[in-house]
Amino acid sequence: MIREKVRVKTFKINGVDVTGQSNQTILEVARDNGIEIPTLCHLEGLSCVGSCRMCIVEIKGSREPTPACTAKIKEGIEVTTNSSKIEATRKMILSMMFSERTHTCSTCVANGDCELQNKSVELELQHSQVPYLNKRFEIDASHKNFVNDPNRCILCTRCIRVCDEIEGAHALDLAGRGLSTRIIHDMDEPWADSQSCTSCGKCVYVCPTGALYEKDVSEEEVIKKRGIILELVKNRGKY
Repeated sequence: MIREKVRVKTFKINGVDVTGQSNQTILEVARDNGIEIPTLCHLEGLSCVGSCRMCIVEIKGSREPTPACTAKIKEGIEVTTNSSKIEATRKMILSMMFSERTHTCSTCVANGDCELQNKSVELELQHSQVPYLNKRFEIDASHKNFVNDPNRCILCTRCIRVCDEIEGAHALDLAGRGLSTRIIHDMDEPWADSQSCTSCGKCVYVCPTGALYEKDVSEEEVIKKRGIILELVKNRGKY
């Protein structure tokens, strides 16, 4: 297999000249230069899938917004991360996430510790721009330690990727289509009956919402465990 030679590329982000390696993404170079681009499905150490579309940016000459987490940098491109069009589109994307499931923060176990909630504050989304659908899913609380509540899921697939790429179990996957899409264990079995799940909890602590959570655990313990898991994922392949 012939590997492409890594080269240094220079381009602009918001009118500022930046430099990165040709195997880096726009998101990586932006963050290296202190330029923040919002994300939800992205997690350092896991593969990038661009499913949430929160990281969209404008590239001069391109007709459509581009997800920064999957787009490799190119020499001379001009990237805009914060135009009025991009900000309006992000708000619409966020509105659709809220509308598709039941994200009532006051009754959620992740209230005050939810990335979706935080993004709505950061982007100043005061109300949904689209009607609520409120499709209902059955909650799986069969596991002795964990709960899977599809009603809170944003289908970021972090749980699937960490189970596959870090734990090596691939106990999780997607099932269904459209609004009926949800996370399942093995062949759509109750979590407690999964033959592949190792009960490691990695999926729970990379979840950005309250879709996956641990039973009877204090907030302090949640923060501690999440920190350990996120550090493990971030340092993937370094040891």
